[in-house]
Amino acid sequence: MSAQLDLAAFLPYRLSIASNAVSDRIASHYQARFGLSIPAWRLMAVLGQGGAMSQRELVHATRMDKVTVSRASAALVERALVTREASHSDGRSHHLALTPAGRSLYEEIAPAALAIEARLLEGLTEAERAQLASLLDRLRDAADALI
Repeated sequence: MSAQLDLAAFLPYRLSIASNAVSDRIASHYQARFGLSIPAWRLMAVLGQGGAMSQRELVHATRMDKVTVSRASAALVERALVTREASHSDGRSHHLALTPAGRSLYEEIAPAALAIEARLLEGLTEAERAQLASLLDRLRDAADALI
């Protein structure tokens, strides 16, 4: 007899549903207020925090696939929020960086993102927030170890 899969209790499904619920709520806010998709905002957030990066580095940092990163970066370049420059060490590679307009938008969005996060977490105690962060890190590490 085969094992029965109960989606309501299956961790990968529950994580995906929770992630989609949070992302959908945030996406509607970012799209309405700033005209950004979630992938575009993720790229801006990573570039805003870490500086110029190659698309390969962005794929790794965001855990988004190459096509999603490529489309989001193209949209940001088209809006003049990000520059795309050839790498000095490898002409085939390009580095992306926020433009002054991109940096300004990032600095406007970051407080809004933090406010949304605060609202999501307001029902948790400080200890629960710390525990959630720790558990998410451990789950990510366990998933990485499976590869």
